[in-house]
Amino acid sequence: MAEQVIDIAWRFWETIGQMAPFLLFGFLAAGALSVLVSADWIQRHLGTGRFASVIKASAFGVPLPLCSCSVIPVATSLRRHGAGKGAVTAFLISTPQTGVDSIFATFSLLGWTFAIFRPIAALISGVLGGALVAMTGSHDRPDSNDEPPECTEACCSSKGGGKLVSALRYGLLDLPGDIGKALLFGLFLGAIITVVIGKNDYFSQVLPPGAGQVLMLMLVGIPLYICATASIPIAASLILAGVSPGAAFALLMTGPATNVATISTIWKVLGPRTCLIYLGTMMVAAFAGGMLLDQLISLNTLQATMHHDWMPAWFRHASAVGLIGLLVAGVWPKSGEKHDHEHNHEQDALVIEVIGMTCNHCTANVKTTLLNCTGVTEVSVDLESKTARISGENIDRDELITAIKNAGFTSPSS
Repeated sequence: MAEQVIDIAWRFWETIGQMAPFLLFGFLAAGALSVLVSADWIQRHLGTGRFASVIKASAFGVPLPLCSCSVIPVATSLRRHGAGKGAVTAFLISTPQTGVDSIFATFSLLGWTFAIFRPIAALISGVLGGALVAMTGSHDRPDSNDEPPECTEACCSSKGGGKLVSALRYGLLDLPGDIGKALLFGLFLGAIITVVIGKNDYFSQVLPPGAGQVLMLMLVGIPLYICATASIPIAASLILAGVSPGAAFALLMTGPATNVATISTIWKVLGPRTCLIYLGTMMVAAFAGGMLLDQLISLNTLQATMHHDWMPAWFRHASAVGLIGLLVAGVWPKSGEKHDHEHNHEQDALVIEVIGMTCNHCTANVKTTLLNCTGVTEVSVDLESKTARISGENIDRDELITAIKNAGFTSPSS
């Protein structure tokens, strides 16, 4: 037992060392994207053209480091600002499957074939789903105003402090905080799978590679939530245990992009028809993509090329220490946020439960949305308790709940 624990710890450290240099660079690139490609800039490009906007939306979504839950508020905002349902659907499909950080992380563990195949598959599936929605003229939408509200300064402006500071804050603080827990869990789970099951092609003995494996892991990934980066070490461990490249890809595609919460929110925000097209597109693309990838690279070839030491040992270990530091700092409770939360409580602030928040991007979106409501002067959003505390004068609770709903979240009072 003690030997297995040591093996798991070593496997965890070995994997994070291989991912860390590429993931750190990916974090910096994601931070640059966060200031160079703003939400209002995306919105200006997605509101015109029936099919051109679909292609743009899918292409914009591929490098953005947003998970399946945090992409919902952004997509809802795009819809409210005039983007067509086809464009919004394309954005919802392509964005959570991958991101600039996960592309680098994929290359570090699974090689260049996977690193190229994943974003291409995300782009194609986004275009396919968005085009189907646009062609079917899917006009079903939830109860809301017929005309989307105009963009205001509160929802279109970026954070202060300069672009460099904002980029570093997002890339080295916000993003590691968003994926920190999931990535650490994925690394530990991957280490456990490798040590307990071993590299003995266990899965290939239970279910031979082929359509059955692809279909099984596709179905496993649909209801689960595994972020695009955290799913990589899990997929790598499954491949070493005998899962085919195509089956691992099916899990990598559906795990980050589909889960119960995402499907139910899309059903509510964009309507049943669009939701069914979204889910059907993901299933077809995951299965077809998995079958194609199995033709492009064999299991033995991929196993032989995985975990190549691209960097010197000292650099990998140093990067691993730095990455763990960022992940721990990102998920550690902030004392300032706790103080603000308690301060608002002392002022008898209005407290509203907000369901659907999963990351820092969600809390920022809720805070910005509520600050734009009438009479609101101060908002503190707590991710752990899923609550928002609002201070101000003549605050209309119904208006706040409506704003939360329009941002893509829900409240028990809504």
